[in-house]
Amino acid sequence: MKPRRSNLSVPGHIEKMHGKALASNADVIMLDLEDSVPVDAKEKARAQVIRSLLDLDWTGKTVTVRINSLDTPFAYRDLLEVVENGGHILDAIVVPKVNAPGDISFVDRMLDGIEMNKKLSPHLGIEVSIETAEGLLKSAAIGRESNRLQTFVFGIADYSASVGARLVSISGHGEKEEDLYPGHRWHFALSRMIMAAKANRCLAIDAPYGNFRDPEGLRRSATMSCALGCDGKWAIHPDQIDIINEVFTPSPKDIELAARVLEADANAAAEGRGAVAVDGRMVDQATVRMAKQLWEQARYLKLTRT
Repeated sequence: MKPRRSNLSVPGHIEKMHGKALASNADVIMLDLEDSVPVDAKEKARAQVIRSLLDLDWTGKTVTVRINSLDTPFAYRDLLEVVENGGHILDAIVVPKVNAPGDISFVDRMLDGIEMNKKLSPHLGIEVSIETAEGLLKSAAIGRESNRLQTFVFGIADYSASVGARLVSISGHGEKEEDLYPGHRWHFALSRMIMAAKANRCLAIDAPYGNFRDPEGLRRSATMSCALGCDGKWAIHPDQIDIINEVFTPSPKDIELAARVLEADANAAAEGRGAVAVDGRMVDQATVRMAKQLWEQARYLKLTRT
């Protein structure tokens, strides 16, 4: 799967933002039909997203659309109209506020029918947004519900409301947390989502950082989620993209170490040895797998010579 370091959310009803997002350095452009769109603009947003999918050249980008949640009257029309008209361009559908495996089963079967009807090659992925206590509790089962699943995304604002956590910032998206809690307030929730994602061979994406005028706060937040196992982070402003990409891009030191681990593993296999050693230390197969993942990402980003 292509790297999804930075995921830029763009309101579906504001056309001028779509072209600007496309010209950005974001790995993923998410055209949003949900939270950023007023209720009276839902149909306009849906039509505009379809036009943008068809009129703009999305080559080189991963492009997704976030539909409305399944407990609204908009979601099924979002799925039907967007995928029927632009499914051949999209990489994935983002499903917000997923609470149970049945939510994903519904979307999966709908996509099956649309692809058959439109004679599309079955390829559309599904991104799952975990935004409630119920969704987090059932996240492992949700991950097993469809082979279309590609990523899990942590929805920090709605999750905070779901568990009744205290609001400490205007946006509700992660800033000023240190003023309230001595540590990473969402460590458990994020780690549990990451575990469910990786157990089901999916990527894990962290929530956005709300204060786009606080680059150091963003860097701290991204570094923390990267250390926990996230593969990327949502952005709500173009100014956040470069920092997020930097944090989630393998460093030259990491790439060099991965290369030595893979070389040692290949030599051990050629010589019929089971043990792999690097710099005088034994390396297990879990470390080899991590090295392979990092090397593949670096190669896709053209950070290696081969």
